[in-house]
This record gives sequence, C-alpha cells and structure tokens, in this order.
Amino acid sequence: MRRPGKAQQGFALILTILIVSLIVSVSLQFNTDMRSNVLSAANLRDGIRLSGIARSGFDYALAVLFEDLKSNDFDSVQEAWFDADLLSSNSGALFETGNLETVIIDHSGKIQVNRLVNEQGGFDVGQQDLLKRFLSLETFELDSEQVDNIVDALKDWIDTDNEVTRFGAEESYYKALEKPYRCKNGPMESLEELLLIRGVTRELYYGTEEKPGISQYLTIYGEGLININTAPRPVLMALSEQLDQELADEMMVYRKDEDHDLKNPGWYKKISGMGDVTLPQNLITTASTHFEIRSAGILDAMVQTISGFVERQADGRFVILSWKID
Repeated sequence: MRRPGKAQQGFALILTILIVSLIVSVSLQFNTDMRSNVLSAANLRDGIRLSGIARSGFDYALAVLFEDLKSNDFDSVQEAWFDADLLSSNSGALFETGNLETVIIDHSGKIQVNRLVNEQGGFDVGQQDLLKRFLSLETFELDSEQVDNIVDALKDWIDTDNEVTRFGAEESYYKALEKPYRCKNGPMESLEELLLIRGVTRELYYGTEEKPGISQYLTIYGEGLININTAPRPVLMALSEQLDQELADEMMVYRKDEDHDLKNPGWYKKISGMGDVTLPQNLITTASTHFEIRSAGILDAMVQTISGFVERQADGRFVILSWKID
C-alpha cells in the first residue's frame, strides 16, 4: 500500500485545523449567544421589576391622597402627601430589591393659564390681573410692555377667534415665521405650548441658574382657584398688589405651624400686618383637586419614572388626566 504523500498529509492537516477552527468559532458564538440571552432575560426581569416598583409608588401616592381626603376637607403643607421625603422613606423595606422615590405636586397651588379666557372668548379679568401681577414680579425681569404682549398673545393662542387682541398674535403672525405653524385657537393641552407663544423665551420658561422659570408656577389643570395653603411664594405675591415678598414669607411661615387652623381661606388676616390685605375671594381656596405624581423606581443603576396628572374628585375617585413613562 502506498503511503500518503506529503501533499496529502499537509492537506489533511489544514483540513483538520479548519474543522477545529470552525468548531471553536461555532462554540464561541454559541457561548456568546447564550450569555446574551441570559443577560437579555435578566434585563427583562429587572425591567419588569423596575416597572412594578415605579407603578407601586404611583398607586401609593393615590392611596395617600385618598386617605387625606377622608381625614379633612382642606389641603396644606402640613400634610403627609406634601412631604416628599416622608413619602419615600423606608421604601426599600417594601421590596426584596430596589426602592422608590415618590413626589406629589399640588397644581391647585399654581396659576391655571387656560382660565385666562372666559366662556365668551374674552378676558377673565381676575385671571388677567393675576397673570399680569405674576409676570411683573421682579424675579422675571420683564417690563410692563413685555408683560402686556405676553398676556395678549396668550389670550389669542387660547381663544377660538382669529382677531388680534391689542398687542397679541394670531394666525398671520405665526404663519409668517421662518418655521411657520398654526395658532392653537383653543385651550392649551400641554404647558410646553407656552414656548410657541410670542414673547415666551426658553429662558423665561425654564429659568436659569440665577432665576426660576415661569413654568414651575403655572399649570393647565384645575378651575383657576389658588390654594393659599400650598402655593409657592411668587404665586402668593401675584394674588394682590398689597402682598410683597415679606408678607408672602409671613404667610408661608404661618401655614407651616401645625397649631394654626388653615381650613378657612381668611386665615391670612390673622398674620401681623395683613389685617388690611384683601385677597380676591373668587381666586383663592384651601382645598386642592389637581395633582402631579412622579414615581421613580430605582434598581441598582437603573431608574424608571412614571409621571401623571390626576384629578381628585369630591367622592374620592381619581381621573387620570395624563400618563407618561420615562
């Protein structure tokens, strides 16, 4: 029998090496795929768990607001729902892994911009004055002409007609822009629409490191009443020309004292120096109906946030007005 030649032996060696290389390559790819599948399964598991934690925080906030309604018929900074640290404390003990951070923001303590326009399509004078006083606060650095322009343009954005209100802006203005768009001519569905309105800059809306933006004090939800038990300082100051920063601060100190009864909206008159101050009764309340809930589920380095706006009705039922998962 003839022995294999050197060429045949070389070919066999090369073939063996190729087969081994192929087996190694397939094995490595299989191992990589298996590891990828395991990691994907783990990420899916953690994602589901994270979503559950965030949703639990949202439902927990609803339960807190429901219990609060059962305990009294007014809302204030003294209550548990207002304290974000208290809401989130010891949340880690509720879950095998992970924890949550929950915040409830009272939108009844903000200025409802859609209420600027009444049912007849004209200015609601009380809301107009409120918004002008707010925009005229020193912190926003707007002059009277800028304030008038913004308020008029906001009315034109909301009202249903196409007639320009004094210094406002209607369809013709927005269509003539470099990047044209239509005037809404209807109630705002998102507060960010303010950025589309003539005169509202990103700096004014969002603020800077040195000054706050107007967006944190405005809302598109509610009936237009301001809860003076929870409203921030700039909103309190906007309620009357008689209210300066010092008196607004006095109100904020007074309402934190648990010995003070905040059920009656007239409690502010008990503060020294405010006996002669009269806040418009058709603009103030001590009860809240609209809230923003932000619930963040945290698992190691992963975070999922659920945020939504809810209306709490008198019978304790909740209406979800909007919902977003980040």
